[in-house]
Amino acid sequence: MIVGLTGGIGSGKTTIAKMFHELGVSIYIADVEAKKLMNTSKIIQKELIETFGDETYVDGELNRSYLSNIVFNNPEELQKINAIVHPRVGEHFKSWYHERRNEAYIIKEVAILFENGSYTQCDKIITVVAPIEARFRRLIQRDQTTREAIQSRMNNQWSDAKKTALSDYIIHNDNLAKAKEQVKKIHQEILLNSEKI
Repeated sequence: MIVGLTGGIGSGKTTIAKMFHELGVSIYIADVEAKKLMNTSKIIQKELIETFGDETYVDGELNRSYLSNIVFNNPEELQKINAIVHPRVGEHFKSWYHERRNEAYIIKEVAILFENGSYTQCDKIITVVAPIEARFRRLIQRDQTTREAIQSRMNNQWSDAKKTALSDYIIHNDNLAKAKEQVKKIHQEILLNSEKI
């Protein structure tokens, strides 16, 4: 069973994913795998250089700041990157999942699970939500960034209301102890459901 885990930027998806991992669940974090593939896949490298120029890589390493500047406030350019990277991440996930298909369920954590349409490949969906100010606080601290830069990234994502309407489970991540309780409850429910399939 594939369980999609998503949530707006700064909602604490990765923290929640770790809680599931502590319960023995295998986790696939799409953003982490995408970053790895952007540095290791010759096909991705070739297509990104053809699209954005030779400066996209410096000494074989992805030039993140160069690409970030291109996509900042530019959804069309972001779409171009996603069109190159996401299909390869999808293929990578399939082989990763194939090795774990006998597990009761796995979690695929994707920031833009709804936006890129991959939610249709999930059996269940969990959306993590958190108060907007808490999200700003986390991101400013984590990324040493500005409210404006965060807002720009938020504008490229679906609203919480739109996501939760299509989700099976919602985790309110404004208190770690309470979030952990919600994770345990959802874990038990999914295990029960997977036994019935």
